Amino acid sequence: MKLIEAIGIRLDNLINENKITIYELAKRAGVPRSTVWKIIHPDLTRVKTVKIDTIYQLADTFGIKLKEFFDNPIFDEVND
Repeated sequence: MKLIEAIGIRLDNLINENKITIYELAKRAGVPRSTVWKIIHPDLTRVKTVKIDTIYQLADTFGIKLKEFFDNPIFDEVND
């Protein structure tokens, strides 16, 4: 699995766990909704990277640190 795919899955899981929409997350984080959507759907948009400060803003919106964002078994499957 590619890193961008793992980040998208992790973000999608957090959205579902917190029962919010992509729009709500984007608005709260101050990140364009299209950016959040592209991170969650990299296969549809050909996105290959995401800025760490964007991940930081999104994680902070969920009330978690970057360490906690990346401390998830999904990242054990990254091989690129």
